[in-house]
Amino acid sequence: MLPWLDRKGRLSPLKLVVFVALFVPGLWTAADYALGNLGARPLTEVIHSAGLWMIRFLLLSLLITPARELLRWPRLLLIRRMVGVAAFAYGAAHIGVYIADQMFDLAKVASEIVSRIYLTIGFVALLMLATLAATSTDGMIRRLGSERWRQLHRLSYVIGILGLIHFFIQSKLDVTEPTIMAGFFVWLMGYRAVAPAWRGRTMPVWTTSMLAVAAGLVTALGEAAYFWAVNGVDPARVLPANLAFDLGLRPAWIVFLTGAALTAAAALRASGFSQAVLRLRPT
Repeated sequence: MLPWLDRKGRLSPLKLVVFVALFVPGLWTAADYALGNLGARPLTEVIHSAGLWMIRFLLLSLLITPARELLRWPRLLLIRRMVGVAAFAYGAAHIGVYIADQMFDLAKVASEIVSRIYLTIGFVALLMLATLAATSTDGMIRRLGSERWRQLHRLSYVIGILGLIHFFIQSKLDVTEPTIMAGFFVWLMGYRAVAPAWRGRTMPVWTTSMLAVAAGLVTALGEAAYFWAVNGVDPARVLPANLAFDLGLRPAWIVFLTGAALTAAAALRASGFSQAVLRLRPT
């Protein structure tokens, strides 16, 4: 079945838009490479871009279930598989371009993966992601059985952890984006931890609000712990910086505000605001 069709074979505008959007980062990076906009080491920039989008799409795939439930938008489930496979595709491009950068010397690539812990971690994450991509079809779901399939695809949580560790180590000096991604991952796992308590019911606003606050605090503490462990910076210096806006929003604030925005959207949806707006639209 074509990826932009629903299960009844009809065109799904949502799937079509998402399918096209998934190609945009890769095409944008390819255009920058062709135009010479990627600096002195263009292949390195392509490698980093592909890996970054792998993590982003992996987290987006994990966001679909909470967003579907909070926003009462069941059709979001139609794009979860597509986004997850895109995460693998960008991960495959990540290692594929790395192999090209090593002049296709597979012995050297294997040696680097074995000897460098962050490459080992990233490679294991990619192998796991390849397993999930290979078993994402309806046929494999029937073959494995829905329960075994769900258990297998919980590997996405492990992949998220491994991918973030790889991202942190690879980023070295500037860990702003890895910290933000880690904060989002904390929110996603936090949601999955509390969701069973509200099964069959709408999760109340106070729960998602507390989740946003908790994720922001964990992000701030995690950032302080990272700088203390890696650079020996006193956490008492890092934590107050999260309250200063001289250099823009810190990761903790970005994580908190994103969670707060999703909470607000869910509250509006629960209140029937969106339906009221649609009724007021002129026909």
